[in-house]
Amino acid sequence: MSRKVPLAAGETTRTACAPVLLRKAVDEETGELLDVSVLVARVGWAAALVAGVAAGLLAAHWTAADVEALASGQDSGGRRLPAKAWMALRRLGWTVAPPEGIRVNDRLVRMAQEQAGRVLRSAGWRAGITSAVVATWPADPAARTAQEWAAVRGAVPDGE
Repeated sequence: MSRKVPLAAGETTRTACAPVLLRKAVDEETGELLDVSVLVARVGWAAALVAGVAAGLLAAHWTAADVEALASGQDSGGRRLPAKAWMALRRLGWTVAPPEGIRVNDRLVRMAQEQAGRVLRSAGWRAGITSAVVATWPADPAARTAQEWAAVRGAVPDGE
């Protein structure tokens, strides 16, 4: 079952974000109200953990072969990869874990996988566009003709 709303021709989706002000936090074990400075420290720790885990995942898979494998949209069995980057990475077997001795909710691990997966997918898209532009570089780049632009679009994967 998909929760995605079907789009008509020419429509696209957008993701919106809203800032939130955190004012209170409660320790789950004791029920004690935490000071804002403790809340800030814990959020900072979690953000740094996610960034570090994502960086490790990127370092492990920042190769042309892995970027191409993700960009192919299929796993090794030929099944279509999920749209969610974290699920696609798991399907490819690109797992990651927090540092030794740290136990966290799987949501933080998924956040790191999603971040790394989006960066890797973006690298694939950028490589495709850059290759197309370089391959079709005109004699006079300041005055590209309609045919030269058509050649660029033809060279970009899904560039119509």
